Amino acid sequence: MQVIDTKHIDSALDFDSLITAMQQGFALDFGMPKRNVYELDSNSASHDAFAVLPAWNEQVIGVKAFTYFPNNGEAGFDSLYSKIMLFSREHGEPLALVDGTRITLWRTASVSALASRYLSRENSKHLVFFGSGNLAQYMVRAHLAVRDFKRVTLVARNKLKVAALQRRLQHAFPDVEFVIGQSTQEIIYSADVISCATGSAKPLFDGNWLKAGTHIDLIGNHHSEHRECDTTTINRSRVYVDSKANVLAEAGELLIPIAQGVFSEQDVCAELADLAKVNTIARFNETDITVFKSVGTALSDLIAAYKVYTQTTCKTTN
Repeated sequence: MQVIDTKHIDSALDFDSLITAMQQGFALDFGMPKRNVYELDSNSASHDAFAVLPAWNEQVIGVKAFTYFPNNGEAGFDSLYSKIMLFSREHGEPLALVDGTRITLWRTASVSALASRYLSRENSKHLVFFGSGNLAQYMVRAHLAVRDFKRVTLVARNKLKVAALQRRLQHAFPDVEFVIGQSTQEIIYSADVISCATGSAKPLFDGNWLKAGTHIDLIGNHHSEHRECDTTTINRSRVYVDSKANVLAEAGELLIPIAQGVFSEQDVCAELADLAKVNTIARFNETDITVFKSVGTALSDLIAAYKVYTQTTCKTTN
């Protein structure tokens, strides 16, 4: 059984091929029970949690287990630790133990980019990105892989981290203008795509500020009482999700409007698997506002981890 670390993951993956693998994987038959997230201390405000995410397809069986301790930074530890176990679908033998933390970064960004390929306007030129954490660079790189953005506005509370992010991205993509901005009506209205990867408990912008045709990507929140966008945004949008079972169990972006009586489960237009099977632009017109809400799926972990495993195996045997 192989043990695959972050170095092997980064050398095996690129966004163009991983996004293609995600499309192919979501379009085929798979099994994916609802993921199980366990709050470790219901009496604590820390939200420490442990989660288990199983999935399988014709090639492989996988299960990701992760811990989420949001206050770990105060003690010098990461907030999230994760491992993925892969087993052969044919005989069930263990194949690999893969670093799930790094896989999560790659697969989360790739899923958002795949959804954007279906839902954002093909002529999108301005990306507004909220966040400066570990996901930020992956998210921006993935979005740049599917749309020819000329300008990227970075919005984040941590000035040092967002400045460092701007420098890294500008060096990597010299033909794109990277600027640091704020969540203002002018910036939000100018956006063609808005991607949010934050820990914010409250909406990051006013939904009334959105112009027709904007695509909104929401991946930061996993709590039923929190949300990165407001009810106005949901009411103005066609809403798509990575997994109804997971999103409607966890995401305040939809659960709060549902509780308010202004949105329902039936208002969700489609899951990512539905889009991947058709594999073409899903926009009805150029003026629709679209929302893609993702909380993560075991299938996307499986696809990314198996891609790394197969490429690592090929390099080892050659």
